[in-house]
Amino acid sequence: QVQLVESGGGSVQAGGSLRLSCTASGNTYSSNCMAWFRQAAGKEREWVAWIGTLSGNTNYADSVKGRFTISRDNAKNTVHLQMNSLKPEDTAMYYCAARGSLCALVSHYNYWGQGTQVTVSS
Repeated sequence: QVQLVESGGGSVQAGGSLRLSCTASGNTYSSNCMAWFRQAAGKEREWVAWIGTLSGNTNYADSVKGRFTISRDNAKNTVHLQMNSLKPEDTAMYYCAARGSLCALVSHYNYWGQGTQVTVSS
């Protein structure tokens, strides 16, 4: 079992920045892959980025490439999402997720945090 807790959401003007954090606890061998997803009001959940916590490999959705950076602090079992040049389209509830392997299988993450709201105003 893995527990995930997100933090760092808030309200920001377009062009601003936020840093989200996700801390894992429990069986962290089941969180060798960690990812961020988001869900805007009335829309389906969308994958944003993933990271292999052991390898450091990352991947990003096209919509956030060049603006968002996912990173990990393995000593703290924490993953961050640095979000720069934020746009109103980035407004969503952001969720942290984890799985044990095969990080690119973004439809199969099986542990989820409670979410943190990001609101970007124009």
